[in-house]
Amino acid sequence: MRKYLQIVDRHRASKGTRFANYLIDLVAFYIFFFVILMIVMTISPAYREWLANSSDLAQRLMGIITYILFSFLMETVTGGRSLGKLITGTRVIMIDGQKPSVGNYFLRNIIRGIILVDQLSFLGENGFHDNWSNTRVINIKDYEAERQLKSDINSIGAKEII
Repeated sequence: MRKYLQIVDRHRASKGTRFANYLIDLVAFYIFFFVILMIVMTISPAYREWLANSSDLAQRLMGIITYILFSFLMETVTGGRSLGKLITGTRVIMIDGQKPSVGNYFLRNIIRGIILVDQLSFLGENGFHDNWSNTRVINIKDYEAERQLKSDINSIGAKEII
């Protein structure tokens, strides 16, 4: 079981910031999805035919799977920062302050994609995807400033080696 650090809790991103992250990421996903869909439909007439003849459920499942993969890859490649998080200065970290593993990113995004009501669950205390993956979205600037202050205080009186 992970140790829960209070510094992580003190610097959680606000609900407004999390909502902004969600909206920015949703717009980015739809742009990405539309561009990829157009490219694939241009390259593959068979895909265009499948899309025209597939059920609404199949199309929705394709959209959900694409959203999960998009979000997962974005957070994994950028170290816990989606486009929305890059813009708002936030990041995903573990409750013990460590960087999440690829498995943690995958778990939080699979939960976000499968549990449809999770999309806005962060407007409560934490999102389901945060609770179940032991992650939090934090304000990087404030979090790092407090960590640096604690480090500076702990180093008072230590001998400096020149």
